Amino acid sequence: MAHWTFLTNHAHVLLCVTQNPEMRLRDVAEHVGITERAAQRIVAELEEAGYLARTKSGRRNTYVVNAELPLRHPLEGNHRIGELLATFGDPAVGEARTVATSQG
Repeated sequence: MAHWTFLTNHAHVLLCVTQNPEMRLRDVAEHVGITERAAQRIVAELEEAGYLARTKSGRRNTYVVNAELPLRHPLEGNHRIGELLATFGDPAVGEARTVATSQG
């Protein structure tokens, strides 16, 4: 029987870094069930699209999710990424870790 899920690896990565903004990519990969290289690629894609911001603190990264951006597929484009995070993660964590799009 084939293994599949309703959420993508991109969503799983966002959920991980929302719940723990300082999580190492090695740990993200382990939680999601992907390689560390795949986790790096996903984070880079999320950053490039504006869904994720990364700041360096010594040797560690801290991630912040922009919860105001819409989901990418046309069928759910009228929903924000924050709604997904609030549904599948801790709503308080999702809201506390967002970037306000109205600010500079």
